[in-house]
Amino acid sequence: MASRLTLLRRISKLLLSPSLSPSPPLRSSRLLFLLRNASRTNVSPWPFASSRSFCSDPLNLPQDSQGPAPIDYRSVLPEDEFHRLANSTIHDLQEKLEEYGDIVEIDGFDVDYGNEVLTLKLGALGTYVMNKQTPNRQIWLSSPISGPSRFDWDHDTQAWVYRRTKANLFKLLESELEQLCGEPVNLS
Repeated sequence: MASRLTLLRRISKLLLSPSLSPSPPLRSSRLLFLLRNASRTNVSPWPFASSRSFCSDPLNLPQDSQGPAPIDYRSVLPEDEFHRLANSTIHDLQEKLEEYGDIVEIDGFDVDYGNEVLTLKLGALGTYVMNKQTPNRQIWLSSPISGPSRFDWDHDTQAWVYRRTKANLFKLLESELEQLCGEPVNLS
């Protein structure tokens, strides 16, 4: 049905637009071709249309190539355990950061926890944002010094570790906060 409608539109354009269409003899032969083939929906009235391919070619991968590495689901934390560990970590950090704020004298120092996001504002020095990513079983940290990091729970060390750099969440925060604020802090 849709192809017939398209065909009829093409015919009407051909008839109604003399300035855009070819010369009269060519236009009439084109019109006859379109009319003859109007009942056949599998034949294109435009010869160039059948030579076009709008699909991408299949990937030419070697037969022995492998896709992404398989996920070992045995190492993935169960969701309830992830929430327990992540919530405990974030709430402990909130308490320790509030205590740290009483020690350091920085304009704009503020610790806020809402909508499962922990935000540490250090005034002109920058802002830290930490939140849980349940589907990935990670804690994400945005730091004014080191940028974004994604921490996974490491069963061996019993700590949140950034796999790319092997950084421990607490040690990273301790180091950066001392660097920014000038006062050491113990978060672990």
